[in-house]
Amino acid sequence: MEWVLNCFLSQISLQVQKTNIYKKMKKISLSVAIIMLLLGISGKINAQDKMLDEKQRKIITISALTAKGDLERLKPELNAGLDAGLTVNQIKEVLVHLYAYCGFPRSIRGLQTFMEVLDERKANGIADELGADASPINDDENKYERGKKILGELTQTPQPETLSGYSVFAPIIDTFLKEHLFADIFERDVLTYAERELVTVSVISSIGNAEPMLRSHLAICLNVGLTPQQLSEFVDVVQSTIGEKEGKSARLALEDVLENRKQ
Repeated sequence: MEWVLNCFLSQISLQVQKTNIYKKMKKISLSVAIIMLLLGISGKINAQDKMLDEKQRKIITISALTAKGDLERLKPELNAGLDAGLTVNQIKEVLVHLYAYCGFPRSIRGLQTFMEVLDERKANGIADELGADASPINDDENKYERGKKILGELTQTPQPETLSGYSVFAPIIDTFLKEHLFADIFERDVLTYAERELVTVSVISSIGNAEPMLRSHLAICLNVGLTPQQLSEFVDVVQSTIGEKEGKSARLALEDVLENRKQ
């Protein structure tokens, strides 16, 4: 009889221990879940609140002032870009990239101004970092298809097999866009896609009267990792650098893009 009682008491004790362990496990699981939830919320908040860094801000001002042809104000911004950590090759690439959106004359004048800045800094004993040049392209696929693929990545939209709109009216411009802009230029890895898009929207905002293209490239900015907060900052930088009119136009374009993303 005593043996049976001891077995019974042992079973009760085991059940109590299991219940306590279960309760502890539930508490631990709940705690872990709360921590993970908070981390997830924190991550989303941090992503939404991500700000432009100083290099990105200087890419915007350099691009905007070059597009406007304001070389007097461009010189201190080129100095500031180097001081912020942009390499010589990165700034050269910015000035080369923007010719596709505002023409060779603006691009070449920007490069000439940059040469003056570098000479002055060298004379003052400042040794600026040259930085990496573009990596060789080892892709046997023809440039048109490579450019088409890159455009698809940027827009996150499969590119149509048949032309439409202005591409039908002037097919050669579609060839130039795919082969030169999105293959020759965008394939160069001196700048990231996000940096190239900051150059692009800065130029388009500065030259004005190209809002459909601006909206398209603001959407691409979001696709390549720039946040709405960063793009709002971009508008602020354009407005303070170029003017109220350009800033207001860029702000309206950004609002349209963000509203369309919600739908």
